[in-house]
Amino acid sequence: MSKTTAVITGVGGYLPEYILSNAELEKMVDTTDEWILSRTGISERRILKGEGKGTSVMCVEAVRMLLEKKKISPMDIDMIIVATVTPDFQFPSTANIVCDQVGAKNAWGYDLSAACSGFLFALATGAQFIETGRYKKVVVVGADKMSSIIDYTDRSTCIIFGDGAGAVLLEPDTEGLGLQDFILKTDGAGIKHLYMKAGGSAYSSSRETVDNREHYVYQEGQAVFKHAVKGMADVSAELLEKNKLTGADIQWLVAHQANKRIIEATAERIQLAPEKVLMNIQRYGNTTAGTIPLLLWDYEKKLKKGDNIVMSAFGGGFTWGAIYLKWGYNS
Repeated sequence: MSKTTAVITGVGGYLPEYILSNAELEKMVDTTDEWILSRTGISERRILKGEGKGTSVMCVEAVRMLLEKKKISPMDIDMIIVATVTPDFQFPSTANIVCDQVGAKNAWGYDLSAACSGFLFALATGAQFIETGRYKKVVVVGADKMSSIIDYTDRSTCIIFGDGAGAVLLEPDTEGLGLQDFILKTDGAGIKHLYMKAGGSAYSSSRETVDNREHYVYQEGQAVFKHAVKGMADVSAELLEKNKLTGADIQWLVAHQANKRIIEATAERIQLAPEKVLMNIQRYGNTTAGTIPLLLWDYEKKLKKGDNIVMSAFGGGFTWGAIYLKWGYNS
C-alpha cells in the first residue's frame, strides 16, 4: 500500500480593513518610517477594529473563504485546529466558536498555543489525524489579533505586530505530496525575553496588573532577534540535511514574517536565492500564528504541484521549527 500523507489542498485568508501605517505610528511613539523599515522591513499592518470582535471573527472569514473555494460543505469537516495566542476567551476555545460559526457541526477542535510557531505546530498535529486514516478533512487555522495585547506606547513592540488569519485544508494523499517531515522545538528558558506576564493563573488579572501594564506583550528585542536568527536558520538547515536536500532542491521558503533580516538570514543559511523567498511583512507586519498561512494565501498562484517548500518559524517562550512539504496542487 502507498503511504498516506497529509496534503494542503486549499488556502483561505482574511485581513482587517484598517491599515496602520508607519506614518501614523510616528504620531504615536518616538519612531520614524525610515527606522522601522530599516530594522524590520514593515511599512504597514492591519488592525481589527470593532467592539467585541475577537480572533474568531478573522478565523471564520478565512475558513468560509476556504470552504467556498473548495466547494465543500462545512458538514464534511472532521476537525478544526486554531493556532493562536489571542483567543476570544479563556474558554470556550476559539476553535469551538469557529466550528459553530461556519456550520461545521460534525467537527471538533481545539486551540493550540505556540506563539509565532503556532501554525507549524498545528499543521504537524493536524497531519497526524490524516496520516493515521482517522480523518479525511482537517482545517488548520493560524490567526491572531495582536492589537489586543500590544501596548501602543511601547515603540519596541507596537511597530512590529498586526492582525490577520489564514486557513488551510488538509486531506489524504498517496502520490507522495504533502507534509514530508518536520522538526519542532521548545525552550521554556526563553520566557524572560518574550512573554505576557499577567492574565494567566500565575498572575491573574487585578487592578495592580492592569496599572502595571502587564497584560501587554513584553519583548527584549535584541535577545529575541539573536535567538530567532539562530533558531530559524539552524532548524531549517537541520531539516534539509536530514532529508538529504540542499537549497537547490527547494522552490520556496515560507518563513514566519517577524523581521526581514531574520528571514534573509534563514535563506542565506540554506543557500536559497532571494527570488525563492516569499515575503509580505512589508504589508502586514507580524501577525504571529497568521504569517505563514497568509503567505500561502498571498502567493498561492505561484505555488505549483510538487514544489518543495520549507516553512520555518520562531516564537516567544521560545518555540521554533521547520516543516518540509511538497505542494499539492496548481491553482
